[in-house]
Amino acid sequence: MNQPLIIRRHYLVRAFILLGLALFIAHLTRSGALYFYIAPRMEPLIRYVPIPLVLMAICLAYQALFQRSAALCDCERPLSASGWKNAAVYGLFLFPLLLGTLLPDQELGSFAAAKKGMSLSSPLLASEQLEEIFKAPDPYNTEFAALAQRLYPEPVIEVKPEIFSETIGAIELFQDKFRGKRIKLSGFVYQDEELIQGAKQFVLGRFLVLCCTADSSPFGVIITSDHPVSGLAKDAWLEVEGIIEPQTRQGKSIITIKAERLSEIERPATPYVYPNGDSIQVWDNISR
Repeated sequence: MNQPLIIRRHYLVRAFILLGLALFIAHLTRSGALYFYIAPRMEPLIRYVPIPLVLMAICLAYQALFQRSAALCDCERPLSASGWKNAAVYGLFLFPLLLGTLLPDQELGSFAAAKKGMSLSSPLLASEQLEEIFKAPDPYNTEFAALAQRLYPEPVIEVKPEIFSETIGAIELFQDKFRGKRIKLSGFVYQDEELIQGAKQFVLGRFLVLCCTADSSPFGVIITSDHPVSGLAKDAWLEVEGIIEPQTRQGKSIITIKAERLSEIERPATPYVYPNGDSIQVWDNISR
Protein backbone atom coordinates (compact mmCIF):
# COMPACT_ATOMS: atom_id res chain seq x y z
CA MET A 1 0.00 0.00 0.00
CA ASN A 2 1.40 3.40 -1.01
CA GLN A 3 1.52 6.43 1.21
CA PRO A 4 -1.39 8.84 0.59
CA LEU A 5 0.99 11.57 -0.57
CA ILE A 6 2.34 9.36 -3.39
CA ILE A 7 -1.18 8.40 -4.49
CA ARG A 8 -2.23 12.07 -4.52
CA ARG A 9 0.74 12.99 -6.72
CA HIS A 10 -0.11 10.27 -9.23
CA TYR A 11 -3.74 11.40 -9.31
CA LEU A 12 -2.72 15.01 -9.97
CA VAL A 13 -0.35 14.07 -12.79
CA ARG A 14 -3.02 11.92 -14.44
CA ALA A 15 -5.57 14.70 -14.07
CA PHE A 16 -3.12 17.13 -15.71
CA ILE A 17 -2.52 14.75 -18.64
CA LEU A 18 -6.24 14.12 -19.21
CA LEU A 19 -6.98 17.84 -19.06
CA GLY A 20 -4.15 18.57 -21.49
CA LEU A 21 -5.49 16.00 -23.98
CA ALA A 22 -8.99 17.43 -23.64
CA LEU A 23 -7.80 20.98 -24.29
CA PHE A 24 -5.67 19.89 -27.25
CA ILE A 25 -8.55 18.03 -28.94
CA ALA A 26 -10.88 20.97 -28.23
CA HIS A 27 -8.32 23.32 -29.82
CA LEU A 28 -8.08 21.13 -32.95
CA THR A 29 -11.86 20.99 -33.24
CA ARG A 30 -12.32 24.74 -32.79
CA SER A 31 -9.49 25.68 -35.18
CA GLY A 32 -10.67 23.26 -37.87
CA ALA A 33 -7.34 21.41 -37.82
CA LEU A 34 -8.77 18.07 -36.70
CA TYR A 35 -8.82 16.82 -40.32
CA PHE A 36 -4.99 16.87 -40.29
CA TYR A 37 -5.13 13.87 -37.98
CA ILE A 38 -8.30 11.84 -38.56
CA ALA A 39 -10.78 10.97 -41.30
CA PRO A 40 -14.10 12.86 -41.42
CA ARG A 41 -16.11 9.81 -40.39
CA MET A 42 -14.16 9.73 -37.11
CA GLU A 43 -14.60 13.42 -36.38
CA PRO A 44 -18.09 13.24 -34.79
CA LEU A 45 -16.74 10.72 -32.27
CA ILE A 46 -13.52 12.61 -31.46
CA ARG A 47 -15.27 15.99 -31.27
CA TYR A 48 -16.96 15.08 -27.97
CA VAL A 49 -14.05 13.20 -26.39
CA PRO A 50 -12.96 16.27 -24.33
CA ILE A 51 -16.16 16.03 -22.27
CA PRO A 52 -15.43 12.64 -20.60
CA LEU A 53 -11.72 13.52 -20.40
CA VAL A 54 -12.49 16.71 -18.44
CA LEU A 55 -14.88 14.83 -16.16
CA MET A 56 -12.24 12.19 -15.40
CA ALA A 57 -9.64 14.92 -14.79
CA ILE A 58 -11.96 16.69 -12.34
CA CYS A 59 -12.65 13.43 -10.47
CA LEU A 60 -8.95 12.64 -10.16
CA ALA A 61 -8.09 16.18 -9.07
CA TYR A 62 -10.86 16.14 -6.47
CA GLN A 63 -9.61 12.86 -5.02
CA ALA A 64 -6.04 14.16 -4.95
CA LEU A 65 -6.90 17.43 -3.24
CA PHE A 66 -9.93 16.75 -1.06
CA GLN A 67 -10.34 12.99 -0.55
CA ARG A 68 -9.60 11.67 2.93
CA SER A 69 -6.36 9.74 3.08
CA ALA A 70 -8.06 6.60 4.32
CA ALA A 71 -10.27 6.51 1.24
CA LEU A 72 -7.42 6.81 -1.28
CA CYS A 73 -6.79 3.65 -3.29
CA ASP A 74 -3.87 2.44 -5.40
CA CYS A 75 -6.05 -0.37 -6.79
CA GLU A 76 -4.12 -3.18 -5.10
CA ARG A 77 -1.07 -2.36 -7.25
CA PRO A 78 1.57 -0.23 -5.55
CA LEU A 79 2.30 2.98 -7.42
CA SER A 80 5.94 3.73 -8.12
CA ALA A 81 7.68 6.24 -5.89
CA SER A 82 10.66 6.48 -8.28
CA GLY A 83 10.89 9.86 -10.00
CA TRP A 84 12.75 8.47 -13.01
CA LYS A 85 10.33 5.62 -13.56
CA ASN A 86 7.30 7.89 -13.23
CA ALA A 87 8.86 10.43 -15.61
CA ALA A 88 9.41 7.68 -18.21
CA VAL A 89 5.87 6.32 -17.94
CA TYR A 90 4.02 9.63 -17.93
CA GLY A 91 6.43 11.00 -20.52
CA LEU A 92 4.93 8.54 -23.01
CA PHE A 93 1.72 10.58 -22.75
CA LEU A 94 3.23 14.04 -22.27
CA PHE A 95 5.72 13.88 -25.15
CA PRO A 96 3.17 13.52 -28.00
CA LEU A 97 0.98 16.11 -26.28
CA LEU A 98 3.97 18.47 -26.17
CA LEU A 99 4.76 17.86 -29.83
CA GLY A 100 1.16 18.48 -30.82
CA THR A 101 1.17 21.74 -28.89
CA LEU A 102 4.51 23.12 -30.09
CA LEU A 103 4.59 21.92 -33.72
CA PRO A 104 2.37 23.57 -36.34
CA ASP A 105 -0.63 21.70 -37.70
CA GLN A 106 0.17 20.79 -41.30
CA GLU A 107 -0.78 18.22 -43.90
CA LEU A 108 1.32 15.23 -44.90
CA GLY A 109 3.60 15.84 -47.87
CA SER A 110 6.66 14.57 -49.70
CA PHE A 111 8.61 13.79 -46.52
CA ALA A 112 5.88 11.48 -45.21
CA ALA A 113 5.36 9.99 -48.67
CA ALA A 114 9.05 9.15 -48.91
CA LYS A 115 8.95 7.48 -45.50
CA LYS A 116 5.83 5.44 -46.25
CA GLY A 117 6.67 4.78 -49.91
CA MET A 118 4.69 6.27 -52.78
CA SER A 119 2.41 3.83 -54.60
CA LEU A 120 1.49 4.26 -58.26
CA SER A 121 -1.84 2.50 -57.90
CA SER A 122 -4.96 3.14 -55.90
CA PRO A 123 -4.75 1.52 -52.43
CA LEU A 124 -8.40 0.51 -52.84
CA LEU A 125 -7.85 -1.48 -56.04
CA ALA A 126 -8.28 -5.24 -55.58
CA SER A 127 -7.09 -6.61 -58.97
CA GLU A 128 -5.67 -5.35 -62.27
CA GLN A 129 -7.09 -7.49 -65.09
CA LEU A 130 -10.58 -8.16 -66.45
CA GLU A 131 -11.85 -10.86 -68.78
CA GLU A 132 -14.45 -8.59 -70.32
CA ILE A 133 -14.75 -4.83 -70.59
CA PHE A 134 -16.33 -3.20 -67.53
CA LYS A 135 -17.23 -6.56 -66.03
CA ALA A 136 -16.05 -7.10 -62.50
CA PRO A 137 -14.13 -10.34 -61.92
CA ASP A 138 -15.33 -10.56 -58.32
CA PRO A 139 -17.88 -8.90 -56.03
CA TYR A 140 -15.30 -6.51 -54.58
CA ASN A 141 -14.67 -4.88 -57.96
CA THR A 142 -18.34 -4.48 -58.89
CA GLU A 143 -18.34 -0.86 -57.76
CA PHE A 144 -15.16 -0.10 -59.76
CA ALA A 145 -16.77 -1.57 -62.88
CA ALA A 146 -19.97 0.44 -62.40
CA LEU A 147 -17.98 3.62 -61.84
CA ALA A 148 -15.86 2.96 -64.95
CA GLN A 149 -19.04 2.78 -67.04
CA ARG A 150 -20.03 6.24 -65.81
CA LEU A 151 -16.56 7.74 -66.31
CA TYR A 152 -15.98 6.48 -69.84
CA PRO A 153 -18.52 8.68 -71.73
CA GLU A 154 -17.18 11.88 -70.11
CA PRO A 155 -15.29 14.17 -72.55
CA VAL A 156 -12.95 15.08 -69.68
CA ILE A 157 -12.82 12.77 -66.66
CA GLU A 158 -12.60 15.05 -63.64
CA VAL A 159 -11.25 13.22 -60.62
CA LYS A 160 -13.33 14.53 -57.75
CA PRO A 161 -11.79 14.61 -54.22
CA GLU A 162 -14.90 12.90 -52.81
CA ILE A 163 -14.16 9.74 -54.85
CA PHE A 164 -10.53 10.32 -55.78
CA SER A 165 -9.10 6.88 -55.02
CA GLU A 166 -12.18 5.10 -56.39
CA THR A 167 -11.89 6.99 -59.70
CA ILE A 168 -8.18 6.20 -60.04
CA GLY A 169 -8.93 2.58 -59.12
CA ALA A 170 -11.63 2.28 -61.79
CA ILE A 171 -9.32 3.73 -64.45
CA GLU A 172 -6.51 1.40 -63.39
CA LEU A 173 -8.77 -1.61 -63.57
CA PHE A 174 -9.70 -0.78 -67.17
CA GLN A 175 -6.63 1.21 -68.13
CA ASP A 176 -6.40 -0.06 -71.72
CA LYS A 177 -9.99 1.04 -72.34
CA PHE A 178 -9.23 4.49 -70.96
CA ARG A 179 -6.09 4.97 -73.08
CA GLY A 180 -6.25 8.34 -74.83
CA LYS A 181 -9.08 9.70 -72.65
CA ARG A 182 -8.73 13.21 -71.25
CA ILE A 183 -8.50 13.59 -67.48
CA LYS A 184 -8.21 16.40 -64.93
CA LEU A 185 -7.00 15.98 -61.36
CA SER A 186 -5.08 17.78 -58.63
CA GLY A 187 -2.48 16.86 -56.02
CA PHE A 188 0.92 17.74 -54.60
CA VAL A 189 4.25 17.49 -56.41
CA TYR A 190 6.37 14.52 -55.38
CA GLN A 191 9.81 13.82 -56.85
CA ASP A 192 11.38 10.38 -56.55
CA GLU A 193 14.15 9.20 -58.85
CA GLU A 194 13.11 5.58 -58.31
CA LEU A 195 9.63 6.26 -59.69
CA ILE A 196 10.23 8.78 -62.46
CA GLN A 197 12.40 8.62 -65.56
CA GLY A 198 14.16 11.86 -66.41
CA ALA A 199 13.56 15.56 -65.78
CA LYS A 200 10.25 15.65 -67.65
CA GLN A 201 8.29 13.61 -65.13
CA PHE A 202 6.99 13.90 -61.58
CA VAL A 203 4.40 12.21 -59.39
CA LEU A 204 1.13 13.97 -58.56
CA GLY A 205 0.35 12.58 -55.13
CA ARG A 206 -2.42 12.33 -52.59
CA PHE A 207 -2.77 10.72 -49.15
CA LEU A 208 -5.61 8.25 -48.64
CA VAL A 209 -6.65 8.34 -44.98
CA LEU A 210 -8.78 5.53 -43.56
CA CYS A 211 -9.23 6.52 -39.91
CA CYS A 212 -6.31 8.77 -39.02
CA THR A 213 -3.09 10.04 -40.59
CA ALA A 214 -1.13 7.23 -38.91
CA ASP A 215 -2.73 4.74 -41.33
CA SER A 216 -2.54 7.03 -44.37
CA SER A 217 -1.33 5.62 -47.70
CA PRO A 218 0.44 7.93 -50.17
CA PHE A 219 -0.33 7.15 -53.79
CA GLY A 220 -0.09 9.06 -57.01
CA VAL A 221 0.02 9.18 -60.79
CA ILE A 222 3.10 9.79 -62.92
CA ILE A 223 2.80 12.99 -64.94
CA THR A 224 4.88 13.35 -68.11
CA SER A 225 5.57 16.59 -69.95
CA ASP A 226 7.23 17.77 -73.15
CA HIS A 227 9.29 20.20 -71.08
CA PRO A 228 11.52 19.74 -68.00
CA VAL A 229 9.56 20.00 -64.75
CA SER A 230 12.47 19.79 -62.32
CA GLY A 231 11.80 23.42 -61.36
CA LEU A 232 8.48 22.57 -59.73
CA ALA A 233 8.54 23.21 -56.00
CA LYS A 234 8.26 20.14 -53.80
CA ASP A 235 4.79 19.82 -52.26
CA ALA A 236 3.40 22.52 -54.54
CA TRP A 237 -0.25 21.89 -55.42
CA LEU A 238 -1.07 21.56 -59.11
CA GLU A 239 -4.10 20.94 -61.27
CA VAL A 240 -3.17 18.77 -64.24
CA GLU A 241 -5.17 18.18 -67.40
CA GLY A 242 -3.90 15.70 -69.96
CA ILE A 243 -4.20 12.36 -71.70
CA ILE A 244 -4.22 8.94 -70.04
CA GLU A 245 -1.30 6.83 -71.26
CA PRO A 246 -0.98 3.39 -69.61
CA GLN A 247 2.60 2.09 -69.41
CA THR A 248 4.44 -0.95 -68.13
CA ARG A 249 7.27 -0.32 -65.71
CA GLN A 250 9.22 -3.01 -63.91
CA GLY A 251 6.71 -5.56 -65.15
CA LYS A 252 3.71 -3.74 -63.68
CA SER A 253 1.00 -1.90 -65.62
CA ILE A 254 0.43 1.65 -64.38
CA ILE A 255 -1.35 4.71 -65.71
CA THR A 256 0.54 7.88 -66.58
CA ILE A 257 -0.83 11.20 -67.74
CA LYS A 258 0.67 13.20 -70.61
CA ALA A 259 0.20 16.74 -69.30
CA GLU A 260 -1.26 19.33 -71.63
CA ARG A 261 -1.89 21.92 -68.93
CA LEU A 262 -0.26 22.47 -65.53
CA SER A 263 -1.77 25.07 -63.19
CA GLU A 264 -0.55 25.88 -59.70
CA ILE A 265 -3.42 26.04 -57.22
CA GLU A 266 -3.91 26.76 -53.53
CA ARG A 267 -3.72 23.80 -51.21
CA PRO A 268 -7.29 22.52 -50.64
CA ALA A 269 -8.85 23.12 -47.25
CA THR A 270 -8.97 19.32 -46.93
CA PRO A 271 -5.85 17.99 -48.67
CA TYR A 272 -6.46 14.30 -47.97
CA VAL A 273 -8.82 11.90 -49.70
CA TYR A 274 -10.91 9.24 -47.99
CA PRO A 275 -12.51 5.95 -49.04
CA ASN A 276 -16.15 6.31 -49.97
CA GLY A 277 -18.68 3.58 -49.28
CA ASP A 278 -20.89 4.49 -52.24
CA SER A 279 -18.88 6.11 -55.02
CA ILE A 280 -21.68 5.48 -57.53
CA GLN A 281 -24.16 7.55 -55.54
CA VAL A 282 -21.59 10.32 -55.08
CA TRP A 283 -20.84 10.37 -58.83
CA ASP A 284 -24.54 10.48 -59.68
CA ASN A 285 -25.07 13.36 -57.25
CA ILE A 286 -22.11 15.27 -58.69
CA SER A 287 -23.28 14.65 -62.26
CA ARG A 288 -26.68 16.12 -61.51
